[in-house]
Formats: sequence, C-alpha cells, structure tokens
Amino acid sequence: MKLRPIEDHLVVKPETATEEKTVGGIIIPDTAKEKPQIAEVIAVGTDEDLKEIVKVGDKVLFGKYSGTEVEIEGEKLLILAKDDILAIVE
Repeated sequence: MKLRPIEDHLVVKPETATEEKTVGGIIIPDTAKEKPQIAEVIAVGTDEDLKEIVKVGDKVLFGKYSGTEVEIEGEKLLILAKDDILAIVE
C-alpha cells in the first residue's frame, strides 16, 4: 500500500533513534528519549508551491508535536502539512 498525500501535505519517514548508553553503561530506553524531528520526504502532495520547496529524498526539520503518525506495512510514517516544515536540512 502507498500513501499519496493531497494538497499541501507530505509524507515523511522520521529518522530512527539509536540506542544510547550513558558513560556508566546505563541504556536509555526509547520511551525516555525525545522523538526525532528530522525526517526524509517520501511523497509530496499536489500543491505547486510545496513542490517547489521540497522534493522526494529531501530531509526536513519539523515541529516537535507536528503531523499525524501512521503505520503502513510495519513502517512508521508521518503526514505533515506544509506549515509544519521548519527547514530543509542540507
């Protein structure tokens, strides 16, 4: 199944958090970490202004509580609006 966003929305795949250890060897669980705010663009909606700003494959920075999480075929994705994008990471 594929997601095809409409209007000024885009589908992104957030970067996965890596397992972290403290200097003392304590592993910090994923639930205690902040969610990543950088994601790779998977699909872009039909809005012409949005298509000029971002392209599939770009990495974008988005707001901490932005978007709607969906799980498609075991893969966690986010659907963001154009206004949720803060910057393009180069």
